[in-house]
Amino acid sequence: MTDLALPIAPPMPRLSASRTVLIAVIGFLTLVDLFATQAILPSLAQIYRVMPSEIGVAANASTLGMAIAGLLAGAFTGAVERKRAISLSLLLLSIPTATLAFAPNLQVFALLRVVQGLFMATAFTLTLTHLAERCAVRTPAALAAYVTGAVAANLIGRLAAALVAGFVGAETSFLFFAALNIAGALLCAVSLDRNHPDQVRDGQFWAAWLHHLGDPNLRRSFAIGFLILFGFIGVFTYVGFVLMRPPFSLSMTALGFVFLVFLPSMITTPLAGSAVAKMGPSSALFGGLVLAIAGLGLLLLPSLAMVILGMALVGVGTFFGQAVATGHVGRTATGDKAAASGLYLSAYYSGGLAGAAVIGQLFDRFGWTASLIGVGFALALAAVLGLQLRTGEENP
Repeated sequence: MTDLALPIAPPMPRLSASRTVLIAVIGFLTLVDLFATQAILPSLAQIYRVMPSEIGVAANASTLGMAIAGLLAGAFTGAVERKRAISLSLLLLSIPTATLAFAPNLQVFALLRVVQGLFMATAFTLTLTHLAERCAVRTPAALAAYVTGAVAANLIGRLAAALVAGFVGAETSFLFFAALNIAGALLCAVSLDRNHPDQVRDGQFWAAWLHHLGDPNLRRSFAIGFLILFGFIGVFTYVGFVLMRPPFSLSMTALGFVFLVFLPSMITTPLAGSAVAKMGPSSALFGGLVLAIAGLGLLLLPSLAMVILGMALVGVGTFFGQAVATGHVGRTATGDKAAASGLYLSAYYSGGLAGAAVIGQLFDRFGWTASLIGVGFALALAAVLGLQLRTGEENP
C-alpha cells in the first residue's frame, strides 16, 4: 500500500508495454518486504514468545525507517546518479533481510526492520525520481503500472511469505525475500538508464519543508496519509491473529490465500485519477474511505466469507483513498515537489508505526472489536479532512 506524490515531468512519449511492466516489477521488488511479514506474525509471535502488539510493532518498525529515509532522500539525493544508487540500495537491502532469519531476539528483529525500511524508502524514492525524469511517470499508464506493482507487493508478498513459511519455517522465509532484493538490484542494474545528477541546490534544505508545511491544504493531505496507513496497518497487522483463532482456526497456508483480498484493489486503485477528474479530490477520497469503514463492520461477523469481503472493502477503500491523497499532494505542492513527497511519505509511514502500536494495545487489552473502533475513528477523521481538500483552482 505504498504511493507518493510525483513531481511534474516535462512531456515525453508514451511508455512502451515493456517499460510499463518494468515500472510495475521494480515497484514490486522494492516494496515486497514491507508488508509480507504481516502474514506470518502469529508464527513469529510464537517463536519470540511475545504478545501480538509486541510483534506487530516490531514487524512494522520498517515504517520508521521508511519515514526517516523518505524525508531525507528528497533533500540529500539531488546530486546522486539514480541507477547506481537504486541498485546499491536494493543490494544492501538484502543484508538486513537475510539477517532477519537469524535474529536472536525481538529487539534485534525490530532494529533490522528499521534498517530494511531505510533502504526500501531510499530505493523507492530514487526510482520514482528517476522515472519522473526519464519515463514520464505521471502519465496514466505509468501511474497505473506503479500502483499495480505496489498493490501486488502487498498481495504477493503476504501470500509468498505464508506459503514459504509453511514449507521452510517463518524465520527461514526471510532468505527467500533477500533473494528477491538481489533480483531487484540486478534488474535495475541491467534495465535502467543512467542519468546526469542534478545540480545541488543552494540554501537550507529545510526551507522547502517549512514552505509546504505552511500550506493548510498540504497539511491536511499529510494528516490524511498518516490516518489512512494508521487504519490499514491496524487492520491487516492483527486480522491474522483473529483468523488463526477459533472460530476460523486457519492454517498459515490458508491465511496466505486470504490475502488474495487485495486483487480487487489492483483493478480499482488505478481508477482514482479518473474519479478525481470527475468528482474532485474531496468526494473521491470521502467515497473511498466510507467504503473502507463499511468493510470494518463485516470484520466482526463470525462468517469467514463476510470477513474476507470486509478485508477486500477495507483494502479497496484505503488504497483508493491513498491514491487520491498522494495525487493531490503532487497537484497542490508549489516549488520543490520532491520535498513535498518526502514530507508526505514521512507522515504516511509514521502513521503505519503509530497504527501498529495503538491498535496493538487495543487488541491486547480490549480485543478485536475495540481495535476496529479505533481504526474506524482514524478513517472517519481522514474522511472528514478529505472533505476540506481543495484543488489549486479552488484555493483563495
